[in-house]
Amino acid sequence: MPEIKVVDARGSFCPGPLMELIKGIRQESVGTILEVWSSDRGSAKDIPEWVLKAGHAVVENREDEGFFKIQVQKMR
Repeated sequence: MPEIKVVDARGSFCPGPLMELIKGIRQESVGTILEVWSSDRGSAKDIPEWVLKAGHAVVENREDEGFFKIQVQKMR
């Protein structure tokens, strides 16, 4: 199982959580899973759209404990 790195972007609004993910994904090696925590409802739609365009994979996208947890695996 790949390592999961949490990107806690709660309290940040669009495009903040996506920018945090992009910054994080650049620093990680291929195969790493980043889990973005976001209180911004738009992230549940915007992040998966960017992930697919960028060639990565959405592992999970769920609402839990009042915020969104979006897992993204770096693919390239």
